[in-house]
Amino acid sequence: MTRMIDCKKLGQPAEGLAFPPYPGELGKKIYENISAEAWQLWINHQTMLINEYRLSMLDTNARVFLKQEMEKFLFGEGSETPAGYIPPVK
Repeated sequence: MTRMIDCKKLGQPAEGLAFPPYPGELGKKIYENISAEAWQLWINHQTMLINEYRLSMLDTNARVFLKQEMEKFLFGEGSETPAGYIPPVK
């Protein structure tokens, strides 16, 4: 059975995630408030940030930056795209 939630990112009811995608309290908050669709939007945005800023996940500062951007993207005013970023043509 599909678990429906009131997605805070999309502002409408949507299919919830199957499990918390992040550890701790933040993971629980995401699980309870963010839909699978909105989480996938974040994953795509995160991938763009990693590639554009050439982030290494071994770098603690990069992980802190991504966590801050994730919280802004999912619960805040949104995460900015890097200056000069041009989306790929599909």
